[in-house]
Amino acid sequence: MRPVLMTREYPPEVYGGAGVHVEYLARELRALCDAEVRCFGADRADALAFRPWEELAHANQALQVMSVDLAMAADLGGATLAHSHTWYANFAGHVAKLLHGIPHVLTTHSLEPSRPWKEEQLGGGYRLSSFCERTAIEAADAVIAVSRAMREDVLSAYPTLDPEKLHVILNGIDTEQYRPDPGTDVLERFGVRPDEPLVVFVGRITRQKGIVHLAEAALAAGAPDTPEIAKEMERRVERARAERGNVVWIEQMLEKTEVIQLLSHATCFACPSIYEPLGIVNLEAMACGAAVVATATGGIPEVVVDGETGLLVPFEPGDAVTREPADPAGFAREIAERVNRLVAEPALAERMGAAGRARAVEHFSWRRIAEETLALYESLV
Repeated sequence: MRPVLMTREYPPEVYGGAGVHVEYLARELRALCDAEVRCFGADRADALAFRPWEELAHANQALQVMSVDLAMAADLGGATLAHSHTWYANFAGHVAKLLHGIPHVLTTHSLEPSRPWKEEQLGGGYRLSSFCERTAIEAADAVIAVSRAMREDVLSAYPTLDPEKLHVILNGIDTEQYRPDPGTDVLERFGVRPDEPLVVFVGRITRQKGIVHLAEAALAAGAPDTPEIAKEMERRVERARAERGNVVWIEQMLEKTEVIQLLSHATCFACPSIYEPLGIVNLEAMACGAAVVATATGGIPEVVVDGETGLLVPFEPGDAVTREPADPAGFAREIAERVNRLVAEPALAERMGAAGRARAVEHFSWRRIAEETLALYESLV
């Protein structure tokens, strides 16, 4: 068995859950079969990397992505199966299936129809990204959803897909890497006080993550998706600093070890996402022993057990397109109430954090996920 994983993100260029998924899945698959990785960006020792065609240097970003996909599909050299991740690589998997006559497995980490705000980021390219995803999903030999909720979303977005081709294989976490770190050097470097309650958010500045509803929490946030949301966040953060103080906003991408230390010292981790197929970041927080306050949407309730490993916030979208909360002020208030409860009851937060660590260790092993994935491969070849 020689599968080729196709992905935009791969270490050291990982910025989201899909990249984390491929990193660990590839590691475990290599212990079970002859797995290879094709990715975007700079050359790597353990993956074959591709970059957009020079002729498209000034073209729409989505068109540049498609050029990478075509080059990626052309160079598979005897692979027995293609496995693509996210719309960035789905088209590569689809073309590889047609060109080389091999099965195409596709993992859905999110869905373009569920993220219409991406039109702000991609413009007309959003229609191209939607085309790549739709074409690949509807023609794939097997589609993997990373949660049961995601499976329902896939069937709703793509009703022509045969449900028999749709499988649920959850995301995982490496609990040897993600484990409580008692050190404080990272906290001190960024001005976080280790002797005070700490509420942490880690994620991209994008509407999907619901970060605009959490400006009063402690922030460790990556680069914004658009200038508009960047300005919106700046206004909210400055207001939060003026009204309550003690807001630390870390805009740079942090090293994994730095994130682990922040999570390890968190009184609670806040995940206000309005769209989240599963949410690996919640698993990362749980593995580091942090209680979680998260939105009860998508696959999050399959990870965070309300009242046991954290507290879930009810969520009602105002409409199916933007998924912004029907009552933004009420949504923010519900988040604040749960965060404040854990801050006020540190013993409860500690118990939930310990329970979350135990759940991550017991139920979300990457080796188990790799074995399930390989079994699916073998059923298709």
